[in-house]
Amino acid sequence: MKQRALILYITLFFVTLTLTVGCVNPAIYIKTTNETNTTISVGEGAVRLGFSAWPGWFPWEVTDQKGIFTNNSIPVDLKWFDGYLESINTLTARQIDANSQTLGDTVNSVSGGADQVIVLVNDNSTGNDKVIVRDGINSITDLKGKKVAAEEGTVDHFLLLLGLKKANLSPKDIEFVPLETGQAATAFVGGQVDAVAVFAPFTTQALKRPGSRELFSSKDFPGAISDHLVFTRQFIEEKPDQVQAIVNSWFETLDYIKINTEEAYKIMAQRAGVPLAEYQKYAQGTRLFSVEENLKAFQPGNDLSSLSYAAQQMSQFLIDVGLAKSKPDINQLFDARFVKTYAQKHQQ
Repeated sequence: MKQRALILYITLFFVTLTLTVGCVNPAIYIKTTNETNTTISVGEGAVRLGFSAWPGWFPWEVTDQKGIFTNNSIPVDLKWFDGYLESINTLTARQIDANSQTLGDTVNSVSGGADQVIVLVNDNSTGNDKVIVRDGINSITDLKGKKVAAEEGTVDHFLLLLGLKKANLSPKDIEFVPLETGQAATAFVGGQVDAVAVFAPFTTQALKRPGSRELFSSKDFPGAISDHLVFTRQFIEEKPDQVQAIVNSWFETLDYIKINTEEAYKIMAQRAGVPLAEYQKYAQGTRLFSVEENLKAFQPGNDLSSLSYAAQQMSQFLIDVGLAKSKPDINQLFDARFVKTYAQKHQQ
């Protein structure tokens, strides 16, 4: 579900990958209960907001539990999805109003006809997506001829491709084993494959194999994976004040986490289903975007730090690899007004 673009494109192909790794992301099959979290009475008018298992999205649990939605007078039906892909499909079907998802997945959905808008950058992955290898594999070139598992088309699959390109290897140089992310981690621990590309917290599972280690991660490819708050356009047009309240709540949550770090981490670790110490490691591999970083990302540019540039390259790649038939209207994909409004208020 992810995508991009050879010479101008070979360069763009792998450079774009770098960005697109914000394609499918960390969250695909973490098992917990598929429940609705609410801190205030949510009726028919509540904003239906989806999220799933990725460190950059767990702050929504803090927003909910600490009453930050309530403080902004916004009723929210916060919906947890066991499967990330399920959350994407649910937003596309307009069964929720907003979802936490990657740039690549959003471009892909819009290419397929969905009318969605990115209003906020949650984070960039800075290490939580990893390629993990068995004992005896000491370099990327050692992957040649080895069995490597990943969920095909996901951000971690692209991370793997980026690493291969860096070592002057092609996808044909390895024996690629396409498996769902959880199954890929299990196959690696069971010795069925030599390496695996997965995201946190499946990285923890994969590293339980004796002698295994991280070969490289998203930290080695800055800006490759970006994650966002995405609304349907209809909701934005009909209820812009509610969108603003959600955006305000997000930034207020980041402030809360800075001041009450230990308490916030406990909440997020519980939602992730991992020990606090383990979650603290995840936090180091995800860079939550500040207001200033958001404003910069929404500006036009000529490199991957610009969302519009990144989306254009990603859109071309989707077409090149046959995952999309036409380019979406990138000019309609981003709406920075809500971040700008919060920034103006914050500065005052």
